[in-house]
Amino acid sequence: MKTKTQKTNVPAFAFFGSSRFSVIVLEALERRGILPAIIVTTPDKPQGRKMTVTPTPVKVWALARKINVHDAAKLDATFVSELKSDVNGTPNVPFKIPVFIVASYGKIIPQTVLDIPAKGTLNIHPSLLPQYRGASPLQTAILDDMKNTGVTIMNIDAEMDHGPIVIQKKVHIDEWPTYEEFETLMANAGAELLAEALPAWCEDMIEAVQQDHAKATFTKKIKKEDGLIDISILKSDFEKEQYLAFRKIQAYHEWPQAYFFIEHNGKQIRVKITAASWQKAEAAAHGQLVIEKVIPEGGKEILFEDFKRGYKI
Repeated sequence: MKTKTQKTNVPAFAFFGSSRFSVIVLEALERRGILPAIIVTTPDKPQGRKMTVTPTPVKVWALARKINVHDAAKLDATFVSELKSDVNGTPNVPFKIPVFIVASYGKIIPQTVLDIPAKGTLNIHPSLLPQYRGASPLQTAILDDMKNTGVTIMNIDAEMDHGPIVIQKKVHIDEWPTYEEFETLMANAGAELLAEALPAWCEDMIEAVQQDHAKATFTKKIKKEDGLIDISILKSDFEKEQYLAFRKIQAYHEWPQAYFFIEHNGKQIRVKITAASWQKAEAAAHGQLVIEKVIPEGGKEILFEDFKRGYKI
């Protein structure tokens, strides 16, 4: 990133987001006195066992602050017209908001929408692009034990996580927290970086730099079965396998949660792991996985030591 003198005034922006990551970014910006002029999120959808129609966390956050929300199912011509009318009072004059910000929106944004603001559309991505493009950069960093990571502000183009880099910040992790804790750390880092860069970007004081696409790596969509762990590793000296299992527990702590199967009373039961730690012996390099809490299928969360006694493993 090349910059001239930074300015402190933050321009108006529209915010695209849907998840808890998005809300953490918004709250971090709010603590700096920065609020979006308008918010775009995904539609309400059924959730939970009762399939109750529920708004996204971002919509709940926006309505509590009386910020106008658009939650169109499609970002089509109708959406564009409504957005322009909302911002300008009419869809037929130059768009008043100079930049869009995206943080975990969850849908592909068409080029016709990306091109609306004069200063383009910026995305907060929790990795050092071109590393870890795609849907699961945080989980993948934990699984890969990538403790030297970071956040990127990029100018979105038509391809996934492909656009030029506006600014990056390195983040070092000493010990792996749960996914939720890691998400909070990285979302706050992204918000801080955005607050730093946004005024300069809109004043044309930053020159974005193209990514080295030959070095790009890609993350995958997480599936429920990815959380499966072989519990027999606890009875072995396979430190490498135990450490990978620990990272899976941390990476999948929110969803799908790490789990294992055991035989009990003649049938296989599924046991979710809700808390674990990686413990190193004092003054020694090696360590071991310690499972602390679990939820047996059909039961409540209990200490793993109590579980082992009750289920005789």
